Amino acid sequence: MNTHPFKSHAPAQSQIASFVPGCYFHDSWSVSAGDPRLSAMGQFLKAFSSTPAWVNACMSIRNRAATMVGLKNLGAFDKINKLKPECDYKPDDRVGIFTLINNTFDEVLLGDKDKHLDVTLSIHRAVDVDTGAVVVTVTTVVHVHNLLGRLYMLPVVPVHRIIAPSVLRVVALVPNAT
Repeated sequence: MNTHPFKSHAPAQSQIASFVPGCYFHDSWSVSAGDPRLSAMGQFLKAFSSTPAWVNACMSIRNRAATMVGLKNLGAFDKINKLKPECDYKPDDRVGIFTLINNTFDEVLLGDKDKHLDVTLSIHRAVDVDTGAVVVTVTTVVHVHNLLGRLYMLPVVPVHRIIAPSVLRVVALVPNAT
């Protein structure tokens, strides 16, 4: 069982795989689920509800800079209603910094659109046929619309490659037995 996030690829059978062709940026990170019973949305809520403080600090800096050039303030990663059951989320609902696009047990698609770029995030769960472990893969796909989008991505890409696996680490945690 791999308890540390590792660089991977968008799962071939996932919905997000169709978003990759023609994109400006994409990456995927995978980890074995500490709680394999959770749906893809459950895995997302587990990860984003426990976002490291330094990630939210980075988002705060991003939001201040973005609003200076006319982009949206997205808020913080962990601004998720922890009392709302995962089954109550419907398409177009805000879930943290994202809008819910589609939600199935094995994959949740979330995104954000602005004048400079579109971001789509997939949390996909699948059973590894060799080990029987549930593997959760987070794939981010970005389509840029203009020069501002390309400039925006210059600092985002290297920071994203640190943030994505850091947030995903929580998925590997086994829940406390009570």
